[in-house]
Amino acid sequence: MKTHLDWSAYDTYGVGDAYAGIPATGGNYAKAVAVCMNNHQCQRDGKGVMCPSFRITHDPAHSTGARVKAFKAALNGELGEDPFAQPDLAAAMDLCVSCKGCKKECPSAVDMTLIKTEYLAQKNERLGVTRRARLFGALPRWLHGWRSLLVPLVRWRNASPWVARLAERRLGISARRPIPEIVAAGFKADAAPSTGERGKVVLFVDTFTHYYTPEIATAALKVLRAGGYAVDVLEPAKTDAEPERPLCCGRTYLSQGMVEEARGEARRVMAALAPALAAGTPIVGLEPSCLLALRDEFYSLGLGPDVGQLSKQAFLFEEFLMREGNKGLKLALKPIPGGRALVHGHCHQKAFGAMKSVRKVLGWIPEFEFEIIDASCCGMSGSFGLEAEHHDASVQMAELALLPAVREAAAETMIVADGFSCRHQIKDGSGRDALHVAVLLERALAG
Repeated sequence: MKTHLDWSAYDTYGVGDAYAGIPATGGNYAKAVAVCMNNHQCQRDGKGVMCPSFRITHDPAHSTGARVKAFKAALNGELGEDPFAQPDLAAAMDLCVSCKGCKKECPSAVDMTLIKTEYLAQKNERLGVTRRARLFGALPRWLHGWRSLLVPLVRWRNASPWVARLAERRLGISARRPIPEIVAAGFKADAAPSTGERGKVVLFVDTFTHYYTPEIATAALKVLRAGGYAVDVLEPAKTDAEPERPLCCGRTYLSQGMVEEARGEARRVMAALAPALAAGTPIVGLEPSCLLALRDEFYSLGLGPDVGQLSKQAFLFEEFLMREGNKGLKLALKPIPGGRALVHGHCHQKAFGAMKSVRKVLGWIPEFEFEIIDASCCGMSGSFGLEAEHHDASVQMAELALLPAVREAAAETMIVADGFSCRHQIKDGSGRDALHVAVLLERALAG
């Protein structure tokens, strides 16, 4: 079986063991599937993220364990000669939101997000990439090359129920969900001076921050500079074939199974980061799913040994601040009016244990009280909540805990969420605007 991702990390799995549950075909991909030991942790409620689809259906068929069984059957030939094109496998994967909860909370660390990416790539190879998948996957290119057309088109679609219904019929994009509106031609950093007494950092501004929420990057710049850092915003390498197009981690492509396109974006990022990696300069990101792709999915894209070094130098904004706080960083912060917030963690933040740094950094703000919402996935999960057939499931996931908590919060209580999709779901389901931690810290900067 020819795989699209690099599964060599599972090469030694099962060697020397009495374990015989590895499927007959699929090589190391089959081994990644076989790490599941059927302990049914994915079929439970309570604290944690895993498994969002089981939590809303309470049907074991929509759990990580059931998906593993489906893949084992497929790789053992039980679904025919071409299982990746079969509806049985598609049904098993239908409600998976790629939350990475299983990688963190499953005792066997099943990486269903990565397994799903390979599945989608195999399916695309056999059945072709759908028009909607191309639209969502190539978002970075659309935003760069077609922004002047997309800005009025998205506004028209959001304002006109007729156009929204037409888009649902033709593209499968839910008419019941507004599409985020593009607000910028791309983030542009100012040339404000910085003493840089604490050294240099590289700021990786992702696609979503570039075009939808550039104020987050502006806030992060101000906070980092206030902390004494010289900040270089990551730009394409001089050798880049598209030097004018902003860098992208490839997450949108990966989520649609378009692995080769994602690999191309990742190579652009690696080329741009080469000087920072050589110098040991910290790399700071703002969007959890994008920055953490550098520490996770990049390993599976066959990008070479520098990925290992990248995983040591890449930090989420709060992770970097917490690390520097342990080394003596002191931000001059003042109380914020209101002084209270509810915080929702992005699934990938939870999967990588990054919520500890959020708690730590928010604790630096004087007289500030906050509460972490005990919630699973917000349900938006990139394009999942925009897909017509998944709208109801997306809302049900949000209604388990997140949206009720936000609605019950007092009007003066701030809502904090680092994830772009999370903020979209919160706004759509409650009418409340959620803030990135960087924006909150900028408001708290003294002076």
